[in-house]
Amino acid sequence: MSGSVKTRRSFFVSGGVGVLAVAGILAVSTGAVAQSTGATDTAASSQKTAADTTTATVATTTATPAKAKKTKTRKEDKVIQSKDTKKELRKEKKDNPLAGVDGNLPEKQLYDKAMAAIKIGHYDTARLNLQTLLNAYPDTEYQMRAKLAIADSWFKEGGTAALDQAESEYKDFITFFPNFPEAAEAQMRVGDIYFREMDKPDRDYVKAVRAQEEYRLMLQQFPDAPPELRAQAQQRLREVREALADGEREKAEFYAIQGNLNATIARYQTVVDTYPQYSHMDEALIGLGDAYEAEARYYRTQKAMPEAAKETLMAKNEGQAAEAYGRVVLEHSAAPHVEDAKDRLAAIGFPIPTPTPEQIAASVALESSRSQYTITSRAELLFMHKPDVVMAARTGDPTLTDPPRTLAPNVRQKIIDEYIVALNPGAARTAPAPGPQSAPETAAATAAPAAPTTAPAAPLQFEDVPTAAVGTGSSASVVTTPGPGSSTPSRSSSVGGLEIVSPSTPAAVPAAAADPNNPFKPVGPANAAALPPVEKAADAPPEINDIKPGSQQPAAPATAANGKKPKVAPVDKTDESSSKKKKKGLAKLNPF
Repeated sequence: MSGSVKTRRSFFVSGGVGVLAVAGILAVSTGAVAQSTGATDTAASSQKTAADTTTATVATTTATPAKAKKTKTRKEDKVIQSKDTKKELRKEKKDNPLAGVDGNLPEKQLYDKAMAAIKIGHYDTARLNLQTLLNAYPDTEYQMRAKLAIADSWFKEGGTAALDQAESEYKDFITFFPNFPEAAEAQMRVGDIYFREMDKPDRDYVKAVRAQEEYRLMLQQFPDAPPELRAQAQQRLREVREALADGEREKAEFYAIQGNLNATIARYQTVVDTYPQYSHMDEALIGLGDAYEAEARYYRTQKAMPEAAKETLMAKNEGQAAEAYGRVVLEHSAAPHVEDAKDRLAAIGFPIPTPTPEQIAASVALESSRSQYTITSRAELLFMHKPDVVMAARTGDPTLTDPPRTLAPNVRQKIIDEYIVALNPGAARTAPAPGPQSAPETAAATAAPAAPTTAPAAPLQFEDVPTAAVGTGSSASVVTTPGPGSSTPSRSSSVGGLEIVSPSTPAAVPAAAADPNNPFKPVGPANAAALPPVEKAADAPPEINDIKPGSQQPAAPATAANGKKPKVAPVDKTDESSSKKKKKGLAKLNPF
């Protein structure tokens, strides 16, 4: 019993080992089962995929050719572009028409690189690339566009020097490529250069005049330019003429304040004749009428003038004023100051005209085309030195030629002529006309006897001119050729109907009767008497010596025996005021 007990092993030890063995067997079995299950799933998936592929291949093979697969539309094509996007694309296409064309060519890459630099404001880099393109590829098709892009870079850079260089580049482009459509664009840019440099109307207007000339040249020289470019040039020309007309009107107002009516009338008349689309044309016409009314009032205050002449001049000036006021009522019925013109017509006693429906429609269309002031436009006019062209017209063709200007001297001469005619109504009838011969002259020529016809003399030579003998006291005079039957003095010569006479006697030569058919007037003094001989001048008196002989001469300064000058007594300089004299002691403190 004891032996059996001693040899029995512990249950817990053997049980623990068994448990571990069982757990290991179960783990191995589970892994094997999972591996077999995964292999089974993989095999099944492979079989399913192969089956699907086979099915798709069969379906594709058996599909009808008419049912082709549709092309998938890109997402960006489905997006509808906004107006701003389209506007930017058009602008980019205008700035760079060759964008996306032949992008693999080296010259095209240089061109695109330059255009990108211009777009971000690197103008020096852009010009360097464009110049490299022109030098490396002189025969490229991008040569024209490269030269135009160089000019555009100067134009966009701005500044006086850059704009001058841009003008030179555009002119060269027009010279080298005159038949290309881009030449009209280059000429348009030249006008834009001067348009950007325009100042206010009360300043120098040279730039405005040059801009007007360049825009007119573009419209005249390039009639086949694109319609939108021509419309832009016409609008710019209207704006330039608006600024010029504004300057003329301001000058007329200044002269009106100063009381210079001649200059006032000249300036207003120039505005009326030259700028028919001016936004303040009603004010210009009213100002012109006021100037003529001022002339009429001036004549009314002249008490010394005859009443008939005064009434004539007053009626003439009031009629011209009424004509100016009437044009406001008829041609500018939609203008703001039409009521002022009607009031002035009623004040001077003239009837108020009635415009036709066509005139009303034209005035309404012209005034409706003008823009209105905004906060932005008013701020620009306040802080920037630029002309006010907001109210410029938007319709109608601008004039390409200007009529002659009305000048103040011409207005003054016209007023003087009217004044003379009013004071002397017969002066205009008796005054000879500048062209054909007047009636009195014709009658006198008919009544005068016909002058004898002589053969033309040879040209006068130096030796043919007679000279008077020395000491005879004779003189020479020039008179008209004497008629038949008169004695001809000796030593004479005839030249072109004139006779140079050298009488041998000092007697007076009577002047011949003036021939009405002779256009030359007598030359010389009316009294042809010989002058008396020149008297000899009297002898000069003999010279007189002021110092009489034997008189005592002034004593010479005494000299010492040894030949040296005697010493002069010293001068007391204590009372002198000298800055060089030294002061001692307390005297240094005394400023005096």
